[in-house]
Amino acid sequence: MAIIDESVRGTPHAALSHDVAFYSGYRQAGIAPAEHRGLPSPYLTLIVTIDEPLSVAAHPDPEQAPGDFGTLLGGLHTSPATIVHEGRQSGVQLMVNPLAARGLLGMPAGAVAGVDVAADEVLGRDVAEVQERLREAADWPARFAAVDAWLMRRRALVDARRPVAPEVERAWRRLVTSGGAVPVPELADEVGWSTRHLAARFRQEIGLTPKAAARVVRFDRARRALAARVRAARPHVAPSRGLGLADLAAEHGYFDQAHLDREFRALAGCAPVAWVAEEFRNIQAARHAGG
Repeated sequence: MAIIDESVRGTPHAALSHDVAFYSGYRQAGIAPAEHRGLPSPYLTLIVTIDEPLSVAAHPDPEQAPGDFGTLLGGLHTSPATIVHEGRQSGVQLMVNPLAARGLLGMPAGAVAGVDVAADEVLGRDVAEVQERLREAADWPARFAAVDAWLMRRRALVDARRPVAPEVERAWRRLVTSGGAVPVPELADEVGWSTRHLAARFRQEIGLTPKAAARVVRFDRARRALAARVRAARPHVAPSRGLGLADLAAEHGYFDQAHLDREFRALAGCAPVAWVAEEFRNIQAARHAGG
């Protein structure tokens, strides 16, 4: 069997720049079976597979049964999912801004908070149509262009007469731009609501309370910075030491390294060192298999 190991990051069309952070295209075959953690992030996850379905061994909601998905829509969550494959996987993953959920998906992000659902069952059969376009496309630019066209059609057709409340939008943007550093009482004062009212409306729209969202935003920035450090220091190798976790903690608003460790264990299901070893072992194994 020919070895295929493709991982491509795509930039959405400029008209979608506020709605989708990025596309992640992947196609692998003939590599070692692996397990991957789907970590909490400040984006909804929309996955359209190309060849084989996505196998989810454990969802953020522990009561949700494992299963295979041809398409998947996942809301914001505070615990990891576990994705497995037997040496083959392919698809396009879209990172959707929760403020854009009404306009692109026809529902608030809160409607899928903490769960994974079959995207075609909640978004309609046009998901199957874009999936077919992905299978027909000759390369990644053509696949990303097909996703662009699909999203722009959806945005033109979806009824968004109930926009996101300006107070919720402002609170979300402040949390994101501050890296999750704004205290909730201060956030409530800024938008002119009580903390209780803000928490209720924010959770209904976004899927998390402001406090939980701040944790996820801070964690996402920290773990991406950690991954960047590892890549810059020793490409394709997971170091066992020298990660500078104390500095990382201070830079991203944690009290100390112990606080960072606790948050990683809570949100990723393991300590930072364990996550690095696991994640970069997967990357290294895939590239080794590819020769």
